[in-house]
Amino acid sequence: MDTKFSVAVHVLILISESPNLLNSNQMAGSVGTNASYIRKILALLKRAGIIDGHRGISGYSLIVDPEHLTLLQIYQAVMEESEIHLLDIHQNPSDQCVVGRHIRPALTDMFTDIEDAFTHSLAGKTLADCIADIRTRIDTMHSVKNEP
Repeated sequence: MDTKFSVAVHVLILISESPNLLNSNQMAGSVGTNASYIRKILALLKRAGIIDGHRGISGYSLIVDPEHLTLLQIYQAVMEESEIHLLDIHQNPSDQCVVGRHIRPALTDMFTDIEDAFTHSLAGKTLADCIADIRTRIDTMHSVKNEP
């Protein structure tokens, strides 16, 4: 399974919420991966017009407001696909079998519905929603630690 999407959301939250510019090494430490992988993700986000980084300056800035940056936009930027394609159908079902003859159209319709629902769900969530969720979890953790 590809992790580019979750890594992209992670680094975008870091970029959005850090008071200082962060470089790929700092982000890699938070993500738990290497800096070269982070730079690949950052390049995709920059190409999509989501972040900006300047030659000679160590760090990146968000150029899209988190409230207006949907998870669908992030997904499409890093997966490099305008269409969501989550599920594949096996290649060579037998036409000699009654199931084999009908499996592709049956699954294609179902898979299309699933992918449409996924697309709609991502379009309805923003980076700001992710940030708010993390803040709530941090606040909950702090309140539990401070209970007598």
